[in-house]
Amino acid sequence: MSVSTGPVRAVGVTTYGGPDALQVVEVPRQELGPTQVRVRVTAATVNPTDTYTRNGSRSKTGTPRGAADVPGMDIAGVLEEIGEDAQTSLTVGDRVMGIVVPRHEHGAYREDIVLPARSIVAVPRGVDDIAASTLPMNGLTARRALDLMDLQPGEVLAVTGAAGSTGGY
Repeated sequence: MSVSTGPVRAVGVTTYGGPDALQVVEVPRQELGPTQVRVRVTAATVNPTDTYTRNGSRSKTGTPRGAADVPGMDIAGVLEEIGEDAQTSLTVGDRVMGIVVPRHEHGAYREDIVLPARSIVAVPRGVDDIAASTLPMNGLTARRALDLMDLQPGEVLAVTGAAGSTGGY
């Protein structure tokens, strides 16, 4: 599979604001490191934390970094490239989902993203990319909450007011 070398399209902000501040921008294509993978993004979630990137709450300077600030923490897509030292059982062409830790203009709302190999896994069978993209942060948050509760056999957990994807999981 041939990977282009030019800039990639993303959805980001060049000026902070409300939802109308989001626009299609071009950002530099990320270099693939030896332990990383490149994913062609087909779906990305919109999480409450993404609004902090969009409205500038995460900014230390009050202005976007680089070409634009690109929100997004979860993706699904197709594995396009694997770094020479990346440890993964996945192969190019596999459908994957992953979690993105936004750094610089490194958010998930882009057509192509480079991530550590350990940040992606295969999409479960029978799950479309839109649903798969909701699993990483929301599913891991729900799992982490359960782990921290350390429920013992026979204990009961009642979940009320479980709004959003995390509550659903």
